Formats: sequence, C-alpha cells, structure tokens
Amino acid sequence: MNNEIQVFNDLQSDEDREICNLLKNEIEQCLPDAESKIWHRHPVWFLHGNPIVGYSKLKDCVRLLFWSGASFEEGLLKINTGKFKDASIPYTSVSQINIVDLKRWLEKSRLIQWDYKNLIKRKGELRPI
Repeated sequence: MNNEIQVFNDLQSDEDREICNLLKNEIEQCLPDAESKIWHRHPVWFLHGNPIVGYSKLKDCVRLLFWSGASFEEGLLKINTGKFKDASIPYTSVSQINIVDLKRWLEKSRLIQWDYKNLIKRKGELRPI
C-alpha cells in the first residue's frame, strides 16, 4: 500500500474519500504487481514503468482514467479527445461504481496498453505494446 495515495484519499470530502478508497482497493487487488505513486499530484498505477490507471479529484467528481482506455471498446468510458488513447469515467457517489465493470476494465488495462513510457523517446509517436 502506498501511503502517499492514502494521504491523497484522506484529504478528500467524505463522499469523494469513499470513492477514492474503493477505487484504490480494487486497483490494488486487480493489479497487485503494479507500482503506485502520486504522479502529477494524482494517484497512478504503472506496469513496467507504463501508466495504466489512476484517478483525480476534479471540481465536481472523482475521475477514473485509463491511459489506454480508448482501445477497450467500453461504451461507459468516455474517450478523451486528442492524440492519446485515454478514456475516463466520472463518479460523484460510491454507489455509481459498478465493481464488475471496474474489474473488467482493470483486466483490460493489463492486456491492452499503449507505450506511454517511451513517448518522449519516440518524439510523440504512440505505439501499442
């Protein structure tokens, strides 16, 4: 367990803390070999140095983000515009989190990855792993 992430979660409002704690626990259970840390001020999990999943506190929600989520072909995940392959879902209540969906997305995050780790080395060219 990463204490920095728990500190981040503990700083949230009651409802947002519940969301963050549930997400953290499910992520750590489904991706036990992932490295976790606060990255750009938000909790993020990495596999082999590649960012996989994380969440952030926005003004009106907690946003769960999958770096390669646009390739998951999951209608509930909103594909973000731009050159990256990320997709996300906002939560305003812990009751909105469907654990079955979350576990499926976390498994896909392990299997479907774009190589963000080497993005700078490849001068912005994003390639699948």
